[in-house]
Amino acid sequence: MDALGASTTASLKKRVPMPTSNPIQIAIDVQYLASDELMGRETGTEGIELAATYLTERFEQMGIEPYNDSYKQPFTVKGLSGNNIVAMIKGSDKDLMNETVVIGAHYDHIGILQAVAGDSIANGANDNATGTASVLAVAEMFKKLDFNRRKVVFALFSAEEKGLVGSRQLAAQMKANGENVVAMINFEMTGTPMVDKENIAYLTGYDTSNMGEIFNKENNKRVVTAKLEEAAAMNLFKRSDNYAFYQEFKVPAQTLSTFDFTNFDQYHQVGDDISGVNAQHMAQVVDATIPGIFFMVNEMGLKLNPVPNE
Repeated sequence: MDALGASTTASLKKRVPMPTSNPIQIAIDVQYLASDELMGRETGTEGIELAATYLTERFEQMGIEPYNDSYKQPFTVKGLSGNNIVAMIKGSDKDLMNETVVIGAHYDHIGILQAVAGDSIANGANDNATGTASVLAVAEMFKKLDFNRRKVVFALFSAEEKGLVGSRQLAAQMKANGENVVAMINFEMTGTPMVDKENIAYLTGYDTSNMGEIFNKENNKRVVTAKLEEAAAMNLFKRSDNYAFYQEFKVPAQTLSTFDFTNFDQYHQVGDDISGVNAQHMAQVVDATIPGIFFMVNEMGLKLNPVPNE
Protein backbone atom coordinates (compact mmCIF):
# COMPACT_ATOMS: atom_id res chain seq x y z
CA MET A 1 0.00 0.00 0.00
CA ASP A 2 1.31 3.42 -0.86
CA ALA A 3 1.87 6.27 1.59
CA LEU A 4 -1.33 8.00 0.54
CA GLY A 5 -3.33 4.86 1.34
CA ALA A 6 -1.66 4.58 4.73
CA SER A 7 -2.45 8.20 5.52
CA THR A 8 -6.06 7.75 4.49
CA THR A 9 -6.46 4.71 6.72
CA ALA A 10 -4.86 6.49 9.66
CA SER A 11 -7.22 9.44 9.32
CA LEU A 12 -10.19 7.10 8.96
CA LYS A 13 -9.31 5.30 12.19
CA LYS A 14 -8.97 8.62 14.01
CA ARG A 15 -12.36 9.74 12.76
CA VAL A 16 -14.05 6.34 13.18
CA PRO A 17 -12.76 4.72 16.39
CA MET A 18 -13.07 0.95 16.52
CA PRO A 19 -15.81 -0.37 18.84
CA THR A 20 -15.33 -3.42 21.03
CA SER A 21 -17.40 -6.58 20.95
CA ASN A 22 -19.66 -7.83 23.74
CA PRO A 23 -18.46 -11.15 25.21
CA ILE A 24 -21.75 -11.59 27.07
CA GLN A 25 -23.76 -11.42 23.84
CA ILE A 26 -21.25 -13.73 22.16
CA ALA A 27 -21.73 -16.25 24.98
CA ILE A 28 -25.53 -15.95 24.71
CA ASP A 29 -25.39 -16.63 20.96
CA VAL A 30 -23.12 -19.66 21.32
CA GLN A 31 -25.15 -21.02 24.23
CA TYR A 32 -28.41 -20.97 22.28
CA LEU A 33 -26.96 -22.33 19.04
CA ALA A 34 -25.24 -25.15 20.93
CA SER A 35 -28.19 -25.94 23.17
CA ASP A 36 -29.75 -29.42 23.27
CA GLU A 37 -32.99 -27.89 21.99
CA LEU A 38 -31.38 -27.51 18.54
CA MET A 39 -30.34 -31.19 18.48
CA GLY A 40 -27.01 -30.61 16.75
CA ARG A 41 -28.27 -28.32 13.94
CA GLU A 42 -28.11 -30.86 11.14
CA THR A 43 -29.27 -29.48 7.80
CA GLY A 44 -32.86 -30.47 7.04
CA THR A 45 -33.93 -30.84 10.68
CA GLU A 46 -36.23 -28.89 12.96
CA GLY A 47 -33.26 -27.94 15.11
CA ILE A 48 -31.45 -26.02 12.39
CA GLU A 49 -34.70 -24.27 11.46
CA LEU A 50 -34.84 -22.99 15.04
CA ALA A 51 -31.28 -21.76 14.59
CA ALA A 52 -32.22 -20.04 11.32
CA THR A 53 -35.10 -18.26 13.02
CA TYR A 54 -32.84 -17.13 15.86
CA LEU A 55 -30.22 -15.77 13.46
CA THR A 56 -32.84 -13.96 11.41
CA GLU A 57 -34.18 -12.34 14.57
CA ARG A 58 -30.68 -11.29 15.64
CA PHE A 59 -30.11 -9.43 12.36
CA GLU A 60 -33.55 -7.85 12.67
CA GLN A 61 -32.74 -6.71 16.22
CA MET A 62 -29.54 -5.09 14.98
CA GLY A 63 -31.42 -3.26 12.24
CA ILE A 64 -29.35 -4.87 9.47
CA GLU A 65 -31.39 -5.45 6.34
CA PRO A 66 -31.81 -8.78 4.54
CA TYR A 67 -29.91 -9.66 1.39
CA ASN A 68 -32.11 -9.84 -1.72
CA ASP A 69 -35.25 -8.98 0.28
CA SER A 70 -35.02 -12.07 2.52
CA TYR A 71 -32.63 -13.23 5.23
CA LYS A 72 -33.34 -16.84 4.27
CA GLN A 73 -31.74 -17.95 1.02
CA PRO A 74 -33.10 -21.48 0.43
CA PHE A 75 -31.49 -24.41 -1.37
CA THR A 76 -31.78 -28.19 -1.43
CA VAL A 77 -29.11 -30.83 -0.86
CA LYS A 78 -29.74 -34.55 -1.25
CA GLY A 79 -33.48 -33.96 -0.98
CA LEU A 80 -33.13 -31.86 2.18
CA SER A 81 -34.07 -28.20 2.51
CA GLY A 82 -31.45 -25.75 3.75
CA ASN A 83 -31.29 -22.02 4.33
CA ASN A 84 -28.34 -19.68 4.24
CA ILE A 85 -29.06 -16.68 6.45
CA VAL A 86 -27.77 -13.54 4.74
CA ALA A 87 -27.87 -9.86 5.73
CA MET A 88 -26.14 -6.78 4.37
CA ILE A 89 -25.18 -3.18 4.95
CA LYS A 90 -25.07 -1.14 1.74
CA GLY A 91 -21.92 0.72 0.83
CA SER A 92 -21.75 4.50 1.08
CA ASP A 93 -19.07 5.40 -1.47
CA LYS A 94 -20.20 6.11 -5.04
CA ASP A 95 -17.13 4.38 -6.47
CA LEU A 96 -16.85 1.44 -4.05
CA MET A 97 -20.49 0.72 -3.15
CA ASN A 98 -20.74 -1.78 -6.01
CA GLU A 99 -17.93 -3.86 -4.49
CA THR A 100 -18.80 -6.43 -1.83
CA VAL A 101 -16.95 -7.90 1.14
CA VAL A 102 -18.47 -11.13 2.48
CA ILE A 103 -18.03 -12.05 6.15
CA GLY A 104 -19.20 -15.58 6.82
CA ALA A 105 -19.41 -18.72 8.93
CA HIS A 106 -21.36 -21.95 8.81
CA TYR A 107 -24.04 -22.49 11.46
CA ASP A 108 -24.92 -26.13 10.79
CA HIS A 109 -23.45 -29.18 12.51
CA ILE A 110 -23.81 -32.96 12.38
CA GLY A 111 -26.87 -33.64 14.56
CA ILE A 112 -27.21 -36.89 16.52
CA LEU A 113 -24.43 -39.45 17.07
CA GLN A 114 -24.10 -42.73 18.93
CA ALA A 115 -24.54 -41.96 22.63
CA VAL A 116 -21.53 -41.47 24.88
CA ALA A 117 -22.39 -41.64 28.58
CA GLY A 118 -26.02 -41.03 27.67
CA ASP A 119 -25.33 -37.99 25.48
CA SER A 120 -26.02 -38.32 21.76
CA ILE A 121 -26.27 -34.66 20.69
CA ALA A 122 -23.30 -33.25 18.76
CA ASN A 123 -23.96 -29.69 19.91
CA GLY A 124 -21.30 -28.10 17.70
CA ALA A 125 -20.39 -25.31 20.11
CA ASN A 126 -16.88 -24.72 18.82
CA ASP A 127 -17.81 -26.10 15.39
CA ASN A 128 -19.26 -23.68 14.49
CA ALA A 129 -21.52 -21.79 16.85
CA THR A 130 -18.37 -19.84 17.68
CA GLY A 131 -17.78 -18.67 14.11
CA THR A 132 -21.46 -17.84 13.74
CA ALA A 133 -21.46 -15.76 16.93
CA SER A 134 -18.29 -14.03 15.74
CA VAL A 135 -19.97 -12.96 12.49
CA LEU A 136 -22.92 -11.62 14.49
CA ALA A 137 -20.47 -9.66 16.66
CA VAL A 138 -18.72 -8.21 13.60
CA ALA A 139 -22.10 -7.28 12.12
CA GLU A 140 -23.06 -5.48 15.30
CA MET A 141 -19.78 -3.58 15.27
CA PHE A 142 -20.23 -2.46 11.66
CA LYS A 143 -23.74 -1.30 12.47
CA LYS A 144 -22.27 0.83 15.28
CA LEU A 145 -19.42 2.07 13.09
CA ASP A 146 -21.91 3.27 10.48
CA PHE A 147 -19.04 3.61 8.02
CA ASN A 148 -18.50 1.17 5.18
CA ARG A 149 -17.60 2.34 1.70
CA ARG A 150 -18.14 -1.13 0.23
CA LYS A 151 -21.24 -3.26 0.69
CA VAL A 152 -20.80 -5.76 3.54
CA VAL A 153 -22.64 -9.07 3.33
CA PHE A 154 -22.93 -11.20 6.47
CA ALA A 155 -23.48 -14.80 5.37
CA LEU A 156 -24.28 -17.71 7.69
CA PHE A 157 -24.15 -20.98 5.79
CA SER A 158 -26.02 -24.24 6.17
CA ALA A 159 -24.84 -27.66 4.88
CA GLU A 160 -21.13 -26.99 5.34
CA GLU A 161 -20.97 -30.39 6.97
CA LYS A 162 -22.49 -31.93 3.84
CA GLY A 163 -19.72 -30.72 1.57
CA LEU A 164 -19.60 -26.91 1.77
CA VAL A 165 -22.97 -26.87 0.01
CA GLY A 166 -24.43 -23.66 1.44
CA SER A 167 -21.41 -21.50 0.64
CA ARG A 168 -21.16 -22.97 -2.85
CA GLN A 169 -24.83 -22.18 -3.43
CA LEU A 170 -24.51 -18.58 -2.23
CA ALA A 171 -21.25 -17.89 -4.07
CA ALA A 172 -22.74 -19.20 -7.32
CA GLN A 173 -25.93 -17.19 -6.76
CA MET A 174 -23.98 -14.00 -6.09
CA LYS A 175 -21.85 -14.57 -9.18
CA ALA A 176 -24.94 -15.16 -11.33
CA ASN A 177 -26.50 -11.97 -9.96
CA GLY A 178 -23.45 -9.91 -10.91
CA GLU A 179 -22.30 -9.28 -7.34
CA ASN A 180 -18.77 -7.88 -7.40
CA VAL A 181 -17.21 -9.73 -4.46
CA VAL A 182 -13.70 -8.45 -3.73
CA ALA A 183 -12.96 -10.32 -0.48
CA MET A 184 -14.33 -13.03 1.80
CA ILE A 185 -13.41 -13.48 5.47
CA ASN A 186 -14.68 -16.68 7.11
CA PHE A 187 -14.77 -17.49 10.84
CA GLU A 188 -14.36 -21.16 11.78
CA MET A 189 -13.86 -22.68 15.24
CA THR A 190 -12.69 -19.64 17.23
CA GLY A 191 -13.75 -20.83 20.70
CA THR A 192 -10.45 -21.98 22.19
CA PRO A 193 -7.24 -19.96 22.51
CA MET A 194 -4.01 -21.27 21.06
CA VAL A 195 -1.20 -21.99 23.51
CA ASP A 196 2.30 -20.52 23.31
CA LYS A 197 1.67 -18.65 20.07
CA GLU A 198 2.25 -14.95 19.57
CA ASN A 199 -0.67 -14.59 17.12
CA ILE A 200 -4.24 -14.81 18.39
CA ALA A 201 -5.53 -16.59 15.25
CA TYR A 202 -4.25 -18.18 12.08
CA LEU A 203 -5.38 -17.66 8.52
CA THR A 204 -5.85 -20.53 6.08
CA GLY A 205 -4.34 -20.12 2.64
CA TYR A 206 -1.94 -17.65 4.20
CA ASP A 207 0.23 -17.37 1.10
CA THR A 208 -2.67 -16.85 -1.32
CA SER A 209 -2.98 -13.13 -0.54
CA ASN A 210 -1.69 -10.30 1.63
CA MET A 211 -4.73 -10.55 3.93
CA GLY A 212 -2.63 -11.74 6.85
CA GLU A 213 -0.24 -8.83 6.42
CA ILE A 214 -3.17 -6.41 6.45
CA PHE A 215 -4.59 -7.90 9.66
CA ASN A 216 -1.21 -7.52 11.35
CA LYS A 217 -0.45 -4.06 9.96
CA GLU A 218 -3.81 -2.58 10.88
CA ASN A 219 -3.67 -3.70 14.52
CA ASN A 220 -0.74 -2.13 16.34
CA LYS A 221 -1.66 -3.73 19.68
CA ARG A 222 -0.99 -7.39 18.96
CA VAL A 223 -0.06 -9.97 16.32
CA VAL A 224 -3.34 -11.04 14.77
CA THR A 225 -2.56 -13.79 12.28
CA ALA A 226 0.14 -16.12 11.07
CA LYS A 227 0.52 -19.22 8.94
CA LEU A 228 -0.18 -22.53 10.67
CA GLU A 229 1.86 -25.23 8.97
CA GLU A 230 -0.52 -28.01 10.06
CA ALA A 231 -3.41 -26.17 8.39
CA ALA A 232 -1.37 -25.78 5.22
CA ALA A 233 -0.41 -29.47 5.26
CA MET A 234 -4.07 -30.48 5.62
CA ASN A 235 -5.11 -27.96 2.93
CA LEU A 236 -7.73 -26.34 5.17
CA PHE A 237 -7.89 -23.48 2.68
CA LYS A 238 -10.02 -25.72 0.44
CA ARG A 239 -12.00 -27.30 3.28
CA SER A 240 -14.08 -24.42 4.59
CA ASP A 241 -16.62 -21.94 3.28
CA ASN A 242 -14.08 -19.40 2.07
CA TYR A 243 -13.12 -21.66 -0.83
CA ALA A 244 -16.30 -21.34 -2.88
CA PHE A 245 -15.78 -17.58 -3.05
CA TYR A 246 -12.15 -18.03 -4.09
CA GLN A 247 -13.29 -20.37 -6.85
CA GLU A 248 -16.14 -18.18 -8.11
CA PHE A 249 -14.53 -14.75 -7.86
CA LYS A 250 -10.75 -15.38 -7.72
CA VAL A 251 -10.33 -12.89 -4.89
CA PRO A 252 -8.74 -13.13 -1.43
CA ALA A 253 -11.04 -15.50 0.47
CA GLN A 254 -9.67 -17.04 3.66
CA THR A 255 -10.67 -18.49 7.01
CA LEU A 256 -9.74 -17.25 10.48
CA SER A 257 -9.50 -19.96 13.14
CA THR A 258 -7.94 -20.66 16.54
CA PHE A 259 -8.31 -24.46 16.43
CA ASP A 260 -4.71 -25.61 15.97
CA PHE A 261 -5.14 -29.40 16.45
CA THR A 262 -3.71 -29.25 20.00
CA ASN A 263 -6.22 -27.09 21.90
CA PHE A 264 -9.52 -28.91 21.25
CA ASP A 265 -10.17 -32.67 21.29
CA GLN A 266 -13.95 -32.84 20.74
CA TYR A 267 -14.14 -32.24 16.99
CA HIS A 268 -17.32 -33.91 15.64
CA GLN A 269 -18.02 -35.49 19.03
CA VAL A 270 -20.82 -35.11 21.56
CA GLY A 271 -18.40 -33.33 23.88
CA ASP A 272 -18.28 -30.23 21.69
CA ASP A 273 -20.52 -28.23 24.00
CA ILE A 274 -20.55 -24.81 25.65
CA SER A 275 -18.17 -25.92 28.42
CA GLY A 276 -15.32 -25.92 25.91
CA VAL A 277 -15.89 -22.39 24.63
CA ASN A 278 -14.15 -19.26 25.94
CA ALA A 279 -16.32 -16.24 25.08
CA GLN A 280 -13.75 -13.74 26.37
CA HIS A 281 -11.19 -15.21 23.97
CA MET A 282 -13.74 -15.04 21.14
CA ALA A 283 -14.37 -11.36 21.85
CA GLN A 284 -10.62 -10.75 21.79
CA VAL A 285 -10.38 -12.45 18.38
CA VAL A 286 -13.17 -10.27 16.99
CA ASP A 287 -11.63 -7.12 18.45
CA ALA A 288 -8.18 -8.07 17.09
CA THR A 289 -9.49 -8.67 13.58
CA ILE A 290 -11.90 -5.74 13.22
CA PRO A 291 -9.24 -3.16 12.21
CA GLY A 292 -8.16 -5.39 9.32
CA ILE A 293 -11.73 -6.07 8.27
CA PHE A 294 -12.45 -2.34 8.44
CA PHE A 295 -9.49 -1.74 6.10
CA MET A 296 -10.70 -4.35 3.61
CA VAL A 297 -14.19 -2.83 3.61
CA ASN A 298 -13.00 0.74 3.16
CA GLU A 299 -9.56 0.88 1.56
CA MET A 300 -7.48 -0.32 -1.39
CA GLY A 301 -4.53 -2.67 -1.07
CA LEU A 302 -5.86 -6.21 -0.58
CA LYS A 303 -4.55 -8.43 -3.38
CA LEU A 304 -4.09 -12.03 -4.43
CA ASN A 305 -0.61 -13.49 -4.56
CA PRO A 306 0.41 -15.70 -7.47
CA VAL A 307 -0.06 -19.34 -6.49
CA PRO A 308 2.34 -21.86 -8.07
CA ASN A 309 0.60 -24.57 -10.11
CA GLU A 310 -2.84 -23.07 -9.43
